[in-house]
Amino acid sequence: MASTLQVQTVLQIEGVRKAFPRPSGGELTVLDNVDMTLKEGEIVGLLGRSGSGKSTLLRIMAGLIEPTGGKARFLGKPIDGPAEGIAMVFQTFALFPWLTVLQNVQLGLDALQIPADEAHKRALEAIDLVGLDGFESAYPKELSGGMRQRVGFARALVVHPDLLLMDEPFSALDVLTAETLRTDLLDLWSEGRMPIKSILLVTHNIEEAVLMCDRILLFSSNPGRVIAEIPVDITRPRNRLDPKFRRLVDSIYERMTSPAKALVAGAALPSFAGGGIDMVLPRVSTNSIAGLIEAVAGAPYHGRADLPQVAEHMRMTTDALFSIGETLQLLRFAEIEGGDIRLTEAGTRFANEDPHVRKQMFAENLLTYVPLAAHIKRVLDERPAHRAPYARFAEELEDAMTEEWAEQTLRSVINWGRFAEVFAYDENQAMLSLDNPV
Repeated sequence: MASTLQVQTVLQIEGVRKAFPRPSGGELTVLDNVDMTLKEGEIVGLLGRSGSGKSTLLRIMAGLIEPTGGKARFLGKPIDGPAEGIAMVFQTFALFPWLTVLQNVQLGLDALQIPADEAHKRALEAIDLVGLDGFESAYPKELSGGMRQRVGFARALVVHPDLLLMDEPFSALDVLTAETLRTDLLDLWSEGRMPIKSILLVTHNIEEAVLMCDRILLFSSNPGRVIAEIPVDITRPRNRLDPKFRRLVDSIYERMTSPAKALVAGAALPSFAGGGIDMVLPRVSTNSIAGLIEAVAGAPYHGRADLPQVAEHMRMTTDALFSIGETLQLLRFAEIEGGDIRLTEAGTRFANEDPHVRKQMFAENLLTYVPLAAHIKRVLDERPAHRAPYARFAEELEDAMTEEWAEQTLRSVINWGRFAEVFAYDENQAMLSLDNPV
């Protein structure tokens, strides 16, 4: 009688929730009711915006933090602390500068109390596998960024894990180095030369996810949830110019931007947490805002552009493009729908005006559509000295969000307000004011 081979479930996540306490009481929910499985022989991608909880989920899988609710299992057993059989590659290189390549790679084996001869042999094999043969005695300062990240991969692979977790491992590298390292990693995987059963990749790069993964789990933000599972039915090796590849990339862009069409006059962006002064804002410079407006207004787009084309044309990451595009939408200079960005009448006018008029337009829209900016201006107007400390607003925001998000949000509004000459900020005194707002 013929037998059917059953594919092993390497990782299982059921109803996982993660919340952190707020300074003012209550909780900030980062992940909510997350379900997913990872089978043997799969590369699965967690794709979403920064702040969607992907890295938090990865750390729960690695046993580095505990979930607030739900269950996480590895090879059928509950994950309770760091599990043998799971290795992780981080976005930063995280190498010890005083150790050689060989010593950095061998470090994980020493922690597992592998005999010295076996540890040395396995470390050399891992170094050779990632293409660093001959650099065993080099120190991290002697290596390029790509080579240092290869050391990170070797350090993860040397422990012969069943599951390899990767937290945006290519994001700190230049474009060409990242592409080479992705290709080499996929070649090793396809040839069965890596001693692992499955890979889980956290990324906010859509093309990277389509290039590498068998399945993509699309995450929403605030809190993080799996909102779609997208199979990647494209034969490896994959070609970015393949029409099937491009169609899938375009469809994911459309899915990731589709919530934006719910925008109505006076409302906050759905993709930004909160709706009043507690709306979490991205760290986007006014130069980036003006640059994207000018790019979309000019040839070959003439006011409407396909987001993947803009990302490629301007050499921008998906996350950066979405952050700038959605800021334009918040300020009513653009609309994002169906994977396209279209300038509004105000955006088209902004592109063609002189710097003085641009400042006036920006100031008007900033005070109208960004509640925190209007709140700061109102507080400064009402105070006799027209001054208020940075901490006054930071503490207010920290009642509704994490300290990190509060700083990011307040810094963004301060930069936008200074550009628009709505208010001034003295960095040395950490003081906002209406005095000479330049």
